[in-house]
Amino acid sequence: MSELAISHGALQSYVDKWLAVQPAQRMALAFVDPAKYPGHIALAALEQELLSAAYGIREPQVALGKLNWWAEELSGAAASGGRHPLTQVLFDDERAHAMPAERWLAPVMAAMAQLEEGTAADFPAQLAAADTLHGALAALETAWWYGPGAAPERAARVAVLGHLLYALRRLEDDAERDRLPLPMARLARYDLARTALRQRSTARDAAVKAQLADLQSAWREAVRLPGPLSVFRALESREAERLLRRACGAADPLAVLQQGVRAGFGTTFAAWGAARRWHGSGAG
Repeated sequence: MSELAISHGALQSYVDKWLAVQPAQRMALAFVDPAKYPGHIALAALEQELLSAAYGIREPQVALGKLNWWAEELSGAAASGGRHPLTQVLFDDERAHAMPAERWLAPVMAAMAQLEEGTAADFPAQLAAADTLHGALAALETAWWYGPGAAPERAARVAVLGHLLYALRRLEDDAERDRLPLPMARLARYDLARTALRQRSTARDAAVKAQLADLQSAWREAVRLPGPLSVFRALESREAERLLRRACGAADPLAVLQQGVRAGFGTTFAAWGAARRWHGSGAG
C-alpha cells in the first residue's frame, strides 16, 4: 500500500504537515487504511491546521485572520461541501453532517479566544487554559471515531498534556512569547527570569523537571478518566509518555525533550493494539 492511497490527492500536503509534527503516526496508517478512512485522516490534518494557527503564528492578527477563514469554512461546509481539500473530504462523509455545527465551530472559537492569553499562574491554570481548545478538539474527534455518545474526557486530558509537553520542548524558542511553557509560579519558585530560559542552568533544569513531574502525575490520573482514544490519539499519548519518562531521568531534561524519541517495533505494536481496540468497540 502506498503511504496515502487516498483518491483526494489535494489532501496529501496537509497530511504531510501533520506527519511532520507527529511522524509516529505513519505507523498508524498501516491500521487506519487511508483509502477506507480518509475522513479520519483529514480530521487529524484539520486539527493540525487549527493548532498551527493557534500556536504557530506569532502575529495574533494573522492567526485571527486564518481562524476566521476556518470559522466561515466550517460553518458553511454542510451546505456547500466545503472549499478546502480537508473540508471536502470530511463533508463527503455522512458523519460530518450528523454532527451539530457548534461542534465543528467550537475548536475554532476556542483557538481565537486563547490568542491573547498570557502565561498561566500555575500548573492547574495551565491545564484549564489548554482544555478549552484541546477539549473541543477531543470532543469532535471522539464523536467522529466513536459516535456522539462517547465520553471525550480522557481524550481531552491527554490532548492537553501532550500539548503542554510539546510546548515545553520549545521553551528556548518561545522564551520571548507572551505565553511561556512554564507557569508563573514555577518561574518564581526557581527564580527564573524570562531571559534565563534560553540558557541551561541548575535552576532551569530543576524547573523543567518539576513541570515534567506534574505532567507525569497528570498522565497517570488521565487513565482513570472515562472515554476511548482514537488510534491517532492513543499513539500520540504513548509516544509522549515515552519521551516524558526519558526526560524525567535525564541530567539535561530539555535536551532529551528536544531530541525526541524514535519510533520502533513497540510503536507499531501500540498502533496495532489501538486499532484493535477501536474496531473491537464496534466503531468505524
